[in-house]
Amino acid sequence: MSRHYESAPGLCEQRDPATNDFVFNQTMLRIKDPAVSLDFYTRVLGMTLVRKLDFPEMTFSLFFLAALSEQEAQQWSKDTDERTIQTFSRPAMLELTWNWGSENDDNCQYHNGNDEPKGFGHIGFAVPDLTAACQRFEALGVSFVKKPADGKMKDIAFIRDPDGYWIEIFEPAKLPEGLAEFLG
Repeated sequence: MSRHYESAPGLCEQRDPATNDFVFNQTMLRIKDPAVSLDFYTRVLGMTLVRKLDFPEMTFSLFFLAALSEQEAQQWSKDTDERTIQTFSRPAMLELTWNWGSENDDNCQYHNGNDEPKGFGHIGFAVPDLTAACQRFEALGVSFVKKPADGKMKDIAFIRDPDGYWIEIFEPAKLPEGLAEFLG
């Protein structure tokens, strides 16, 4: 019996026990202006800044954000050392990296991965109500790459963050129907 739920070329069937406690912890995005990006991720997407690390000798800062429920937020420590351990133990964190001074550099622009040459694509957020989320994003003036009714794949949206990175927005309960319709 396979340890995977689907089949695809290249899958390794024998998991090395040394990897049993590995946790996918973070995706890092470079940002131009922390005030603008932190506002977007905390106000528009509701994320919580759980840890900030400044590296003065290398002139950059790291901001670790998590999508926390109210209950989860209560479980985070006020103690910096304990919160550091929590930060680097939790799955699915967003790390924003700011190189000091980039906010004042008119030439600073990061590649979003979707322009040529393509590479990185997007991060994704599950929402309980796609229609309501998209209406809220529109009211907040968020830039859309794709609205749910656009294109071939219905019931997903893509928005842009302040640095141009794409963020997929989807309602999990709608995905099976939408994929079935897309796949025919």
